[in-house]
Amino acid sequence: MSSSAIDASDRVPPTPEEEKRAKLAALHREAEAGGGELRIAKQHESGKLTARERIELLLDPGTFVEVDKFVTHRCNDFEMDQKKILGDGVVTGYGLVEGRQIFVFAQDFTVFGGSLSGAYAQKICKIMDLAMRVGAPVVGLNDSGGARIQEGVESLAGYAEIFLRNTLASGVIPQISLILGPCAGGAVYSPAITDFIAMVKDTSYMFITGPDVIKTVTHEEVTKENLGGALAHNATSGVAHFAAENEAAAIQLTRELLSFLPLNNADDPPVQPCSDDPFREDEKLKTIVPDNPNRPYDIKDIVRTVVDDHHFFEVQEHWAKNMVVGFARLNGRPVGVVANQPIVLAGCLDIDASVKAARFVRFCDCFNIPLVTFVDVPGFLPGTAQEWGGIIRHGAKLLYAYAEATVPKVTVITRKAYGGAYDVMASKHIRADVNFAYPTAEIAVMGPDGAVNIIFREQLKKAADPVAEKDRLVREYREKFANPYKAAELGYVDEVILPEQTRGRLIQALEMLKTKRQSNPPKKHGNIPL
Repeated sequence: MSSSAIDASDRVPPTPEEEKRAKLAALHREAEAGGGELRIAKQHESGKLTARERIELLLDPGTFVEVDKFVTHRCNDFEMDQKKILGDGVVTGYGLVEGRQIFVFAQDFTVFGGSLSGAYAQKICKIMDLAMRVGAPVVGLNDSGGARIQEGVESLAGYAEIFLRNTLASGVIPQISLILGPCAGGAVYSPAITDFIAMVKDTSYMFITGPDVIKTVTHEEVTKENLGGALAHNATSGVAHFAAENEAAAIQLTRELLSFLPLNNADDPPVQPCSDDPFREDEKLKTIVPDNPNRPYDIKDIVRTVVDDHHFFEVQEHWAKNMVVGFARLNGRPVGVVANQPIVLAGCLDIDASVKAARFVRFCDCFNIPLVTFVDVPGFLPGTAQEWGGIIRHGAKLLYAYAEATVPKVTVITRKAYGGAYDVMASKHIRADVNFAYPTAEIAVMGPDGAVNIIFREQLKKAADPVAEKDRLVREYREKFANPYKAAELGYVDEVILPEQTRGRLIQALEMLKTKRQSNPPKKHGNIPL
């Protein structure tokens, strides 16, 4: 008798318990394999990570808990009953980011191209329902070919179920979408409803109809990248908020973004220890605003100088650059920053800038994040394109957002605050709590030159030397009105401060407003001029 035969006869058969454990381990391995080694290799070759690799980067190590790992689709048509893969193309679960709870779903392009089935949608809906019950953010990692055609209307119903949850969760828990591959057709509307969208250059794109359909219908020729790539949606359409160089960078910026946000609308934003002197005064601030009122300067120089550790986390930096929005901390507490940008269109408010700022203001108000507004605005951008494009309606969105907001609101007028734009940019009259102005502030209906042309039109016609007379009148108007003191006399500005005092004054104001309580009249919801 051979030794192998003796070994076989002596081998103890596995117990029922061991068999069950082995089966479970095998199912785990099968689910974690996704679409298999070849498809995973193809995913890597295209410069993309797998769904599970993305989750590992997003969450704190060892904290991911998977849900519905063994779910499969229910479709029996088109031989789909012979093509069932555990997990069905989406990895769902929860874990921690910097020790704080979040929920996550990651679409797996290696399984049926990440296409959405009814079962797949139910997995996402379950995670979103859990997130709403416990009050924690949802991060969606999108990489999908769209609806699973073999399932027909069941797939479409699945999308609508997700859209409904996105809508109900809006303003209750933060929702963040990362576009890490294709996102086309109806699939784009879930990210569109979420609070922030991050895209990756060269590997991600979003569009309602692709280049082939566009060519057929409108005869336009366009590439996927130009139509719906990261730069197209960050710089041209304003659909996306961030454009990352690669997936790791997109995931890292998501972790940082979450660090500014509360878990839900009933929580306060997370406070971090601050070693930066709250009363730090930087000499640089004395000279950032030029003496010449027509010379541009970068408002971000003021923002970065004032905030903790000079760190400003900008949002939508590539779109509507005449308006700057983003997050920072003051004495460890998160704030939302809104600022006119004088180096682009002189800081004028136009359609895109108004919409960009309005949405950001409303987000901060939803999640108890105080607003700090830096004002240098000569007015609304003139022109037929703006008027016919609806600047009245779109500009009203920003006015509405600021007036509606009940979070602490602190405003600093650095230079120009003219006309209706003065009112719109968090003025005292629309419930800003504390309003500061620099000595360089000019608060008036319009600039001195335009005002003199209107007020003294007849006088200038009769003047012996109209040019000299106009210069004199402009100087007088500037001395009388183009300064912060008339507004301060009326109480519209609480204090005229030196620029180097900005950080300390902001921190003191926000500390005072920490316990602010304000509510709007009872109603189902307002009717913002969309």
